[in-house]
Amino acid sequence: MPGGANRRKHSVTLLLTVLEIVAPVFLLAGVGLTWVRLGFPYDTAFVTRLAMTLAVPALIFTALMGTELDPAAIATVTLATFAAYAAVLAAMWAVTLVLRLDRRTYLAPLTFGNTGNLGIPLAGYAFGQAGLELGVVTFAVSAVLVFTVGLALVAGAGNPKALLREPMVPATLLGALFLWRGWETPAFLTNALELIGQMAIPLMLITLGVAVGRLRPVGLARVAALSVLKVVACAAIALAVAAAFGLGREATGVLTLQMATPVAVTSYLLAQKYGADAEAAAGLVVVSTALSVAAIPLLLLIVL
Repeated sequence: MPGGANRRKHSVTLLLTVLEIVAPVFLLAGVGLTWVRLGFPYDTAFVTRLAMTLAVPALIFTALMGTELDPAAIATVTLATFAAYAAVLAAMWAVTLVLRLDRRTYLAPLTFGNTGNLGIPLAGYAFGQAGLELGVVTFAVSAVLVFTVGLALVAGAGNPKALLREPMVPATLLGALFLWRGWETPAFLTNALELIGQMAIPLMLITLGVAVGRLRPVGLARVAALSVLKVVACAAIALAVAAAFGLGREATGVLTLQMATPVAVTSYLLAQKYGADAEAAAGLVVVSTALSVAAIPLLLLIVL
């Protein structure tokens, strides 16, 4: 009996922990969704530019500069993230081949997830400051791949210039340099950058809710099946890669959460810009994000 009572107590504690992690994420996204449903104006282009040009680069730089993680551990997580994406890309390539799906429309969304708007907050809420720093590392890898491999998949050619114009890239490189050399910016500048970086997570989550509220899914049966396939395959591959690289609990959890995040709105925007099936991409964004309401708590129960 005592053993059964302890197990029940542990299960309740774990469930409450999961709810504490996911509640802020979905509440903030819900703010954005409710905002747009009420008909209030929301300049998505401006807020996204503010976040991706200023807030997120500041978050990346300060997180890397101030990290207490071992540089060797960061390098291992970086390599593991690249390996996980390579494995997911190969698996999803096979899926599109077997199901005869248009690769320009489906391959990038099935490979890359919402590691910024959703992944970074989740990593931070689930594993604290160390999780946030690891989440930033995996997000940086994802961002580089999205603007090279992902862009090539949708547009038919990579765009290195577009990658270099993304402020996240120099922020990542500069943060890595400061981490490697043990440098720090003056206290007043660090405080200012940290304050700017603190805008990133709420802005990204609210904008995610706004974007989802404005999209309209089509072909629900297909996109629902593909969304389930994405989260299961990505989580399984991430766990396998983490085991192969010998990652610890926190790194394994962050990698799994990041790889299994739902399809990002970026996939819809790229499909619309480069002539892929934007409606199908929109359906994947909406349905996979809705699915994450159930999938993320289940993943947290596995990795916590």
